[in-house]
Amino acid sequence: MHIPDGILPAPVCVAGYAIAGGVTWLALKRINQTVDPQAEVPKAALLAAAFFVGSSISLPVPPASVHLVLNGLLGALLGWYAWLAILIGLLLQAVLLGHGGLTTLGVDAVMMGVPALIAARVFQLRHRLGKPLSPKRSLAVFSFLAGAIGVGLAALIFFTLIIFAVPSTLDRSAEQGFLTALMVAHVPLIFLEGVFTTLLCFFLLRIKPELLES
Repeated sequence: MHIPDGILPAPVCVAGYAIAGGVTWLALKRINQTVDPQAEVPKAALLAAAFFVGSSISLPVPPASVHLVLNGLLGALLGWYAWLAILIGLLLQAVLLGHGGLTTLGVDAVMMGVPALIAARVFQLRHRLGKPLSPKRSLAVFSFLAGAIGVGLAALIFFTLIIFAVPSTLDRSAEQGFLTALMVAHVPLIFLEGVFTTLLCFFLLRIKPELLES
């Protein structure tokens, strides 16, 4: 789901950096308002590494291939720290692995980071909206939603950018076939990330439940 250099026009890349800069400022402000801003750093570093590795591995999902995004998982477990973890992970992937581009780093960060922050809010809603359910059922529902919404919104932003912002010189028929294949491939990925996030949250509930409170 990374967008390489040369695909998006310059105004879109500049807008991506502007939005990413604003969200970074807001994330740092919110983090510094916590009682101990350093407390979540080890967990954020660990999950940033998981994001770096997980989203670098391609999975064959006919008729195309996809990779784990894990932004919903990071949002659920890290809150505002998820934005910084994703931003650093994307930068390292672009520099070390060539996944994504440096000119599109801002766009990629917004595409994966903003849905992660939305997933964080969805995950926290379990404390309010999940009251009619048992604690475990509430955790299951909202952890699945967080994982699925994170990658689902990122995919929606990706496809919107590709449809409306790619150069008009590209072959439209080939582009349509490519997009159709990718859309079909991301449907099971949304479900898979929801299930993976749920399983990991239940694992953490058993061994270290305090990690679920970001």
